[in-house]
Amino acid sequence: MLEPVFRAGDTYAIDPDIPREAALDYWFGPERHVFVAEDAGEALGTYYMVRNQKGGGSHVCNCGYVTAPAAQGRGVARAMLAHSLEEAPRLGFRAMQYNFVVSTNTRAVATWQRAGFEVVGRLPGAFLHPSEGYVDALVMYRTLADRQVA
Repeated sequence: MLEPVFRAGDTYAIDPDIPREAALDYWFGPERHVFVAEDAGEALGTYYMVRNQKGGGSHVCNCGYVTAPAAQGRGVARAMLAHSLEEAPRLGFRAMQYNFVVSTNTRAVATWQRAGFEVVGRLPGAFLHPSEGYVDALVMYRTLADRQVA
C-alpha cells in the first residue's frame, strides 16, 4: 500500500526509490502508533500517529495517512482522519499538526480544512513535485481541546 504512494513522489517528502524495508521502517518507526483501515479483511488504508516534538511540544501529534489506490474516493481518508481525531486525545495529545502538506494535494488539504485544520504556515517552493516543479508545502494545525478525555 505504501509503495505506490511513495513511488509517485507527489505527496510525501520521501525518496521515491526508497527500498521496501526502509519504507516499512519509516512507517512503523519508534514511538509510532500505526492503524489500518479495513473492510472484510481488505486493507483500505493506514495511518501513523507520533509525537511531533519532544519535551514541551510532546502534547502535539503528527500523522501520516495512505489510502490504498483501489480504495481512493471511498471516504477512507476521512474515516482515518476521524479515527485519528478520536484516538489522539486518548493517547494524551492536545493538538495535531501536519508539518509538510504538499499544496498540490488539494484533496487532502480540503479534507483537513473541513475537519477544522488551519493553514498556519506556508513554505514557498519547499517540495519538488515530479510534474509540477517546485510547489509550496503547508503546515496545518488543529487543537484537540474539544476532544480531551477526562
